[in-house]
Amino acid sequence: MSFTIRQGNKNDVKAILDLIVELAVFEKEPNAVEISTKDLIRDGFSENPKFKTFVAEETDGTIIGMALFYERYSTWKGKALHLEDLMVTESKRGIGAGKELYGAVLKYAYDNNYNRVAWEVLDWNTNAINFYENTGAKVLRDWDVAQMDKQNLEKFINENF
Repeated sequence: MSFTIRQGNKNDVKAILDLIVELAVFEKEPNAVEISTKDLIRDGFSENPKFKTFVAEETDGTIIGMALFYERYSTWKGKALHLEDLMVTESKRGIGAGKELYGAVLKYAYDNNYNRVAWEVLDWNTNAINFYENTGAKVLRDWDVAQMDKQNLEKFINENF
C-alpha cells in the first residue's frame, strides 16, 4: 500500500474540508457545505469532540481520503455509530483506501462494543451500494431520510413556540 490509515488530528482539517467539498460536488450539492476549518477544529478536536476521523495518508503526507463518524444511540440497539462521510479523492479511487477507511471505522465500532454502524448512501451511487452490500451491510431501501435545515428549523420554532 502506498498509504496508511490513522486517526485524524487538527492538522488534517484543511484536507478533511477539501474532501468534504469534493464529496458535495460528487453528490451534486456543490454549494451545500457551510462549515469552515475553524468549525471542524472546534467540533472535532476540542475537549469534547462531536466526531472522530480516520484519514488515508500517502507516504509524502498527502491526505487522500477520510472517514468522519460520531456516536449516536438507537432505542432498539443501544450504543451505535453513524458514519457521516467516507471519501477518497477521485484520482486515488480504486487503490483500496476507501475499503481501509471503512474497515477502520468498523473495527473501531467492534473494538469499542458498538451495536450498530449506520450511514446513508444515495440511491444512484451504485458503486457504493454494491461495495457496502458485498461487505455484508444491508441497504434499507424502504426508509427515507428526513432532515430539517437551519432555515426551516427557525421557521418552525418561530411559528410554533
